[in-house]
Amino acid sequence: MSATRDRLPALGEQPGEIVLQSPPMLPKGSSGGAMQLLMFMPMMLGMGAMSFVYIGRDGGVMTYIFGALFLTAMVGMVVMSLGRGGAQKKAQINEERRDYQRYLTGLRGQVREIADNQRAAMAALQPDPADLWAYIETGKLWDRRKSDPQFGQVRVGTGPQRLATPLKAPQTVPLEDLDPVCSTNLKHFIRTYSTVDGLPVAISLRSFAQVSLSGRRPDTLGTARALLTQLATFHSPGDLRIALCVKDDRLHDWEWAKWLPHVASTAADAAGPRRLVDADSGKLADLLGPDLADRPAFTRRPDARLDLPHVVVIVDGGHVHGDTRLVAEEGRLGVTVVEIGTEQPRSVSSERLLSLHMSPEQLGMVVGDGTEQRLGFLGKPDTLDRGAAEALSRMLTPLFQGAAVVSEAPMSATFGLAGLLGIGDPRDTDTAVTWAPRSARDRLRIPLGVNPEGRPVDLDLKESAEGGMGPHGLVIGATGSGKSELLRTLVTALAVTHSSEKLNLALIDFKGGATFAGMTGLPHTCAVITNLSDDLALVDRMADALNGELLRRQELLHAAGNYASVRDYEKARESGVNLRPLPSLLVIIDEFSELLSSRPEFIDLFVAIGRLGRSLGIHLLLASQRLEEGRLRGLDSHLSYRIGLRTFSASESRAVLGVADAYQLPPVPGSAYLKSDNDTLIRLKAAYVSGELPPRSKIVRKDGRSLGLMPFTLAPVEIPVTVEAEEPVEKGTGETIIGAMISRIEGKGPEAHQIWLPPLAEPPTLDQLLPPLGEDPERGLCPLGWGGNGKLMIPVALVDKPFEQRRDMLWADFSGAAGHALIVGAPQSGKSTLMRDIAAMLALTHTPEEVQLFVLDMGGGALAPIAGLPHVSGYATRRDAQRCRRVVAELTTLLEQREEFFSANGIESITTFRQRRSEFRESTEGREFGDVFLFVDNWTTIRQEYEQLEEQITSLASRGLGFGIHVVVSINQWMGMRAPLRDAIGTKFELRLGEPADSLIDRKIAQNVPADRPGRGLTADKLHFLAALPRIDSDQRPDTVGVGGLDLNRRISAAWKGAAAPSVRLLPPEVPLDSLESGPRKQITLGIAESNLRPVHLDFATEPHFLAFGDVESGKSSLLRAIAQGIVSKYSPEEAAIVVADYRRGMLGAVPDSHLLGYAGSETVLSGLIEQCQQAMRNRLPGADVTPEQLRNRSWWRGPELFVLVDDYEMVATVGRNPLQPLLEFLPQARDIGLHLVIARGSGGAGRSLFEPVLQRIRELGSPGLVMSGSRDEGALLGDVKPGPQPAGRGVLVSRRDGTGLVQVAWTKPVED
Repeated sequence: MSATRDRLPALGEQPGEIVLQSPPMLPKGSSGGAMQLLMFMPMMLGMGAMSFVYIGRDGGVMTYIFGALFLTAMVGMVVMSLGRGGAQKKAQINEERRDYQRYLTGLRGQVREIADNQRAAMAALQPDPADLWAYIETGKLWDRRKSDPQFGQVRVGTGPQRLATPLKAPQTVPLEDLDPVCSTNLKHFIRTYSTVDGLPVAISLRSFAQVSLSGRRPDTLGTARALLTQLATFHSPGDLRIALCVKDDRLHDWEWAKWLPHVASTAADAAGPRRLVDADSGKLADLLGPDLADRPAFTRRPDARLDLPHVVVIVDGGHVHGDTRLVAEEGRLGVTVVEIGTEQPRSVSSERLLSLHMSPEQLGMVVGDGTEQRLGFLGKPDTLDRGAAEALSRMLTPLFQGAAVVSEAPMSATFGLAGLLGIGDPRDTDTAVTWAPRSARDRLRIPLGVNPEGRPVDLDLKESAEGGMGPHGLVIGATGSGKSELLRTLVTALAVTHSSEKLNLALIDFKGGATFAGMTGLPHTCAVITNLSDDLALVDRMADALNGELLRRQELLHAAGNYASVRDYEKARESGVNLRPLPSLLVIIDEFSELLSSRPEFIDLFVAIGRLGRSLGIHLLLASQRLEEGRLRGLDSHLSYRIGLRTFSASESRAVLGVADAYQLPPVPGSAYLKSDNDTLIRLKAAYVSGELPPRSKIVRKDGRSLGLMPFTLAPVEIPVTVEAEEPVEKGTGETIIGAMISRIEGKGPEAHQIWLPPLAEPPTLDQLLPPLGEDPERGLCPLGWGGNGKLMIPVALVDKPFEQRRDMLWADFSGAAGHALIVGAPQSGKSTLMRDIAAMLALTHTPEEVQLFVLDMGGGALAPIAGLPHVSGYATRRDAQRCRRVVAELTTLLEQREEFFSANGIESITTFRQRRSEFRESTEGREFGDVFLFVDNWTTIRQEYEQLEEQITSLASRGLGFGIHVVVSINQWMGMRAPLRDAIGTKFELRLGEPADSLIDRKIAQNVPADRPGRGLTADKLHFLAALPRIDSDQRPDTVGVGGLDLNRRISAAWKGAAAPSVRLLPPEVPLDSLESGPRKQITLGIAESNLRPVHLDFATEPHFLAFGDVESGKSSLLRAIAQGIVSKYSPEEAAIVVADYRRGMLGAVPDSHLLGYAGSETVLSGLIEQCQQAMRNRLPGADVTPEQLRNRSWWRGPELFVLVDDYEMVATVGRNPLQPLLEFLPQARDIGLHLVIARGSGGAGRSLFEPVLQRIRELGSPGLVMSGSRDEGALLGDVKPGPQPAGRGVLVSRRDGTGLVQVAWTKPVED
């Protein structure tokens, strides 16, 4: 008989056969030449007749010559006709041979393709034993079931096999009639291609009760190892068992087999499940179980099959006689005995026995009896060395759980995760063991629970292309179903079995945070996001973080080498390419259904992860208590595995699993169904990780010896007799399973890349935003050695960039076009704090020579802490109106000075000025400024109470940036500032607004700015920021920022050894007239201006009249005395005459007699003086004889200028009477005729008296005037100036030429009685 050869009908064998064409026949003899000769006969006869006629007519030499030629041509034609027939026959044979060779050539390619397909198919079915480790990685492990025709088939070597499609020789005529050349080619073709060399030679163990291997021992052991490793690779331990009946002195040759899960028995020894090995077949039969004796005798009938595991028994010197349960003479059905024989075969093959003999290069089957015994050649035997066999066995060891993990009531029992993972006590978790490199099959594969038989149920997160269930899944479970516990079990199992270099976790709990409590410390954790329902702003931030991670991984793959997926990236990394690890990322979102209810648009994010996650290594697991119909639109197709715990309704179960089974689950937490494809629904009970661990019990040997480590050998290991040590009984450890495991993992492995940074909560301090601070001899307290010193670019806050998964500093650049800043925010939103940040940062990075600060604190003193900085030139609060005006006036003056200075010195820009600052001296008074900053806190107060300053500050903002003048303003809302000023400001900070809809950055994002965290706001790029605390002591407590501010001032002031910034000069309360510089020509010194603290002069030559309004003791009389003294000092008695109307006698003695024309203390006297003046003025009116030249130089009249000084005008002009009325007609021509009215009136009732004829006419003429202290209720008295509280001698000067400005009137000492 012959050995069974694998014909592979199921692996692509070509049906039918190839019938070869017959070779061409030899051509037979033919009359072709004679036929051609007959064709030439008529022509020859005709030519012969013509020749005879010609010859007979005329003889001679030519006649004979012509006759000879005729005969020669006739003979040549006959010869050629006869030869042409043979040549045609030879050409025909050659053409037929060429056609047949072409046919064989084409057929050769077809046959070779069939042979190649046959070789590939057979190699796939029966791979080389040396390549079995790769077969395990493909996910086809143990794929041959008892019902499969290939069950029990293993290859024993390689040798020739018949071609899958037979080559059938043609039916031909006798060989002597065929072309010999083509016949020979056909024979060689059939001999060459009818068999294929080097194909696997397989045997079916189910077809034999016994297989005998003979030959040299190393050869037979190598073949036996190849045979056993194939059996262990292709067949599940549940379908096939391997037992070894081996003598004790030969156990070392089989020690590698202890790792095979097929060798494990249900009995146990000290090393675990006892191995199926013994020197006696009877004892081995006991280990295999009682079903052996019940098996019938061996038969080859196809219908004789048992629903029991097939048993392969290796007999190597063991005792097999006496017990027939295992090794019977007639054999047992479902039992194959493989005997390792001697060097020479002792038996021949039969129906029950297969005898194989081998040498290193030959394998044969022993056939024949007695002297006719011979070896039928099969090929070359397979062999496998001991190291390769042990390596393969070790790979198979963890892939099968022999015994049930939970033996009693597995669907209701509570069991821990440690048992599923094979750890034992969770407190013994060791990452050096559990994080060992895993095979491709075991990557992202974990035991989640047990099935009804108590065996582990694995969850494989890999995608289906890698043999997994993933990459994305869904968990649905009602309240109390154990959903949260299942998620904790899943996370714990993954963290224990996978290094953080291989797997990262993003744990998101929309509602609450108990599910993932305690998992923040895992090195795998790249994000733990909880309580999103309490702060929906975090939901949008989470979306940015996840979208950012998608983009980060895409860019990383592209930058590393344009890899298509993480799998390609990891393959390149494993091949030696220098790449950083790119762990898989599992994103778990608990209560996702409620998340979608709050943010329905998030379904697009989940769909994006579902679509891109496969290639980027991102796995998504969604969990919820309920699943509403249609909630997963567009995402459902991406969720490849589903876990359904007990649901609220049958419809929810059908939505998750397709059936209502989950609704019918018992109310036992952890009871669930796992659905990984359309056909598989696995019932399971999830493991428990939240239970408390019992105290450890100490076990010792009864004989007193150390328990120690037990050896793991193929032979049985004796179980030592142990007792429990007597120790105090502990009530409880307080440590849970999950806590014990996580605590052993924390701090191990590389930290995961953080995709979620904590929200901006604790504000940084200024020193945390800057390089280390220290004292520099030239710069004072500053960041030592920092290149940003003096550059007008400062960090003021932290910017949250969740999409980029990082935080950056928010910089304010005051060096260029964005040199002004606007801070907008509701009350208590942190506006003043941010202003203090800017001021303090400028002080830390610039010297008082480089930057000076002017502060208008209109917000109730919030900026007071920075007033003590040496950089501060002026600080004013809302109540200090004078100082407020002076601060703005100082900057206005500086702007005007710099405009002139830049023009005069050829300075084209502020950048040039900064570079050449040391070369210039702007002021002759030693008041040198650098870049100047005006801080205005609460712009609304400026608009309401200091209207005159609004225009000045707007002008500073629009013109000052080019001259180093910067404006920093805070306001409550965007609409509170006029567009010209708002548009002039380039740097804008939007803090929390009272109404988010007013946001100019983004209304939707503005709603997410928290209301209870001052300093939080939005940048122009729509990013959240958190302003720093204005302190440098690293104390991040906002409630002690006042103490920190004082410390900041103290340290900066103490470190600066130079001169402080020039202080704001204020109007003095009293300015002696004689201390002021005299005006040019005939101009009268009035006082000094607040704007520039320079003398103010009245020019009566151009503006002949002057008005003054003021309350009692506001300084009106002092004003008139100063004007009178100025007139006396500028005009001689011949040039000026003064009439004084002084009913209260306050001007007595103020005008010397030399200039005094008249003094009127009553109406009667004043009326007389005015009548005289009226006449004099009338005489000065130009007549008809006055020439234009005289009009131009006023030479038509002579005499002094007439000055009428009127104090307390309200007493002079009464109802119905006004002594000055006669002069009314001369007021328009007063400049030409030398008439000057200087009127001082009380501000009380002044608003009503403005329509009095004299005052009205003077105002209509645009005469200058001074509005001193008074009530604002009077309204505008001159121009748009209203009276207000003022110190004595101070008022607002209104002039058509010089504009409006505050002045301090020069003080003159009253004449003593």
